[in-house]
Amino acid sequence: MRLSLGLLARIEAKPEHAQDVHDLLTGALSLAEAEDGTLTWFAFRLGPTTFGIFDAFGTDEARRAHLDGEIAQALLGEGARLLAEAPDIRPVDVLAAKLPTTERV
Repeated sequence: MRLSLGLLARIEAKPEHAQDVHDLLTGALSLAEAEDGTLTWFAFRLGPTTFGIFDAFGTDEARRAHLDGEIAQALLGEGARLLAEAPDIRPVDVLAAKLPTTERV
C-alpha cells in the first residue's frame, strides 16, 4: 500500500508537564503499531515544551480511524491538564518518502 496521506501535529506542553507529554508520546508507539492503517508514525521533540507527531496512511479511512483512535483520545483526554493549548493537527499529502524496510528507534 502506498502511503499518500498524513497528519502533522504540533503539541505544546505546559512547562511543568513536558516530561508527562514526552512519556505519553513514547508510550503511544505500541498503540500506533497496533493500528493496521497507520503505515508510519513518528513522535518528536522540537524544543523544551514543543512536541510533534507525523504519521502517514494509504487511505483517508485509515487517517480518519487514527484520528478517532486511542492516541488522539489520550491526547484529548489529558489535554486540559498537560497542554498549553489544543494540539494543531493538520492533514497533509505525502508527495514522496524513503523509509527503511525495518527500522525502529
